[in-house]
Amino acid sequence: MRTDSRKQSLPSVADVNLVVLVGTCSRPVVVRRLPSGAEVADLELTTRGAGPIRSVPVSVTEPGVEVRGLESGDEVTVVGVIRRRFFRTAGATATRVEVEADVVLVGRDRRRTRAALRRAVAPIDALIGRPKPGSP
Repeated sequence: MRTDSRKQSLPSVADVNLVVLVGTCSRPVVVRRLPSGAEVADLELTTRGAGPIRSVPVSVTEPGVEVRGLESGDEVTVVGVIRRRFFRTAGATATRVEVEADVVLVGRDRRRTRAALRRAVAPIDALIGRPKPGSP
C-alpha cells in the first residue's frame, strides 16, 4: 500500500474553535426553555470595526442575571465557539450558525476582559509552544 509522504511529515496539530466578540446588543435578550428544562438566552451582537458592521447571533446556556438583563445598546464582550445547530421546524430540518458563549462580560471592564482572553488563548499558547507569562 502506498502512502503520501507529505501527509506523514505534517506536524500533529489540535483543532481550535475560538471566537472573541466585542460589540453592542442590537436587541433585548430572549430567554427560552428547552424541552430538557435548560434555559438558553439568545442575543444579537453588533460589531463595528474598520470593515462593515456585522450582526452575530449568540446563545448562552443557563444565563445569569446580567445576561438576562441585557438591552439594546448594552456593551458586551463574548468569548466562545462557533456552533452549527440543527433543529426541526414545520416538519423540515433547519440549521443555524451561532456563537455559543462560554463567557459574557457586560460593559468594558478591562481587567475581567483581559483575564477571560488569557484563559481563552491558553490552549492556543500551549499548542504553539509559547511560554506562559512569568515563566522562563
